[in-house]
Amino acid sequence: MLNRKKERLKYITGDFFTAMVTWVIFFIFRKRVQEPQKFDGEVALVFDQNFYFALVLIPLFWISLYYLLGYYKDPFRKSRLGELAKTFYHTTIGVTLLFFLLILDDEIAEYKSYYLSYITLFTTHFMLTAIPRIIFSGILAQKIRNKTIGFNTVIVGSNEKAKKIYDQLASNPFSGGYLPVGFVHVNGKILPELKDALPHLGPVTELNSIIREKAIEEIVVAIETGEHEKIEQIINIPNQDQVQIKVIPGMHDILAGRVKFTSIFGAPLIAIKRNKMPLWQQYVKRFADITVSIISLILLSPVFLILAVLIKLDSKGPVFYTQERIGKNETPFHIIKFRSMIADAEKNKPQLATETDPRITRIGMFMRKTRLDEIPQFINVIKGEMSIVGPRPERRYYIDQIIEKAPHYKHLLTVRPGITSWGQVKYGYASNLDEMVRRLEYDILYIENMSLFVDLKILIYTVLIVLKGEGK
Repeated sequence: MLNRKKERLKYITGDFFTAMVTWVIFFIFRKRVQEPQKFDGEVALVFDQNFYFALVLIPLFWISLYYLLGYYKDPFRKSRLGELAKTFYHTTIGVTLLFFLLILDDEIAEYKSYYLSYITLFTTHFMLTAIPRIIFSGILAQKIRNKTIGFNTVIVGSNEKAKKIYDQLASNPFSGGYLPVGFVHVNGKILPELKDALPHLGPVTELNSIIREKAIEEIVVAIETGEHEKIEQIINIPNQDQVQIKVIPGMHDILAGRVKFTSIFGAPLIAIKRNKMPLWQQYVKRFADITVSIISLILLSPVFLILAVLIKLDSKGPVFYTQERIGKNETPFHIIKFRSMIADAEKNKPQLATETDPRITRIGMFMRKTRLDEIPQFINVIKGEMSIVGPRPERRYYIDQIIEKAPHYKHLLTVRPGITSWGQVKYGYASNLDEMVRRLEYDILYIENMSLFVDLKILIYTVLIVLKGEGK
């Protein structure tokens, strides 16, 4: 079993120590080179309280920056050339921030001293940080090549392609880290030679349980042309952050430039990247979700009370309406809304509402048009079950029907659902299955283009809908 915590701690310790050494060198440089030019004489090298305070605070700043940029997420999948590129990128961001926060107000003899300060800090930090990173990644790369460590891999497919990719992975003297533990079949046909070489773990429908039981970290999709209708079921698995999915490319993919080499000796594979939003944006998004939700609940508390009274006066039943929905990684949770329909509106079976639905109360009609019935969902956001912006969560009853028409709906279950979404802005509440499927297209587009900027645009359009009362 790969010990990620141990390896991650190595990188964190190395980065912390090199950040300390860098700051000591830079401090001495300022005292011995820059300040004598300013004061026309030698300046005493005194390590005062401020120096020791910075000696702790500055490394913590760097560690936090690396963490937000996702550097420590996977310590095993690193290359020495990649370490140089990432270190250069991280150093540029960090040194620029430190320059404007701490160095720009220094007393200097001439303006050129600013350039010298920046270049000195940048060069020192880059060199000292890159060296241990390259050493650590080199040691890990050697262990992976020697198959001392690796990633439990399952091959999806049971025909000639699956056998060919297994032979490549097993016979390659320079391992790419793949440790095949078995294969799963898609349509039932199993090549005898593959079954003799590799354990058969079951059908693709049991892939989720196989991933858990075998601690799978890599999936190699090697299905035949006639099995491509199953690709959505394979790609849109839950807990994607823990598993990497790679697909054998066709000649079209190679000519289109989709295949990027990560190893000269490795099999050419296309990595399926599902996490479109950078890690730092994910943290900012979550922080904004919590902050905005708390502020909204406080500011909207008078509206909250007024609506509660109106709902009770308008019809019999509770103020709030809770219902089980399916969230990220297919985890069920109970969504909270203001009740906009009569009590027991779905007494017989689940039933979607239409614009002229007699079950919708008078105050309910107003709340649905202005989206005010969604206000209590800020509680779901604070609990981590939802985000402010994300695909609308549905019930299992409808999800099963949608998947029959559009298997790629499962892609929506890989992210946290939201109070508002691109599909919600375009279509509002869906009144039938076809509208759910059409709304799905926009939610898929959202996931493929997730960013803080896109979230902001969706929020602006949502606010306009609320103010105009044009919700559907």
